[in-house]
Amino acid sequence: MIRLFVALELPETVRDRLVGLQGGVPGARWAHDDQLHLTLRFIGDVTEDVGHDVDDALLSIRAPGFELELSGVGEFGGKNPRALWAGVRANGALVHLQKKIETALQRIGLEPETRKFSPHVTLARMRGAPREKVVQFLSEYGLFASGPFKIERFVLFSSHQGSGGSVYHAERTYPLEA
Repeated sequence: MIRLFVALELPETVRDRLVGLQGGVPGARWAHDDQLHLTLRFIGDVTEDVGHDVDDALLSIRAPGFELELSGVGEFGGKNPRALWAGVRANGALVHLQKKIETALQRIGLEPETRKFSPHVTLARMRGAPREKVVQFLSEYGLFASGPFKIERFVLFSSHQGSGGSVYHAERTYPLEA
């Protein structure tokens, strides 16, 4: 079995800026630089045969490249926050690409994604983080903006558990049209 997901890589300059936001929230496990990405579709554990089918489906996708911009920060979990994230400025081209990926994966028999697509970059996972520190983080970085950057490809990643958390490996990249 192999655990797969489809994502966008972030330029080093953007990852560096995101790493610069990290800190000040006790109980947060901050994502390492090489773990920062924007998930388009989590696939999960599949056999190698299904992995090959996923690759074939993704190879068939044709979509234009586009510019993307991260904007703001937020949290998932409400009263018991479990994750901090950087948001994404509204982007029709991103939504279009994500829908094409979802459709291609359903065509090969994968179950539809049940959660609404909410583009974000996970900055930290939390357990027992003090709510006031989370609110302080959100207030301090609420106006964060990465500036626009080009998206010229998407990536099929595998995920493996390592001693320091998940380790991601780019299995294949899929170019977007110029």
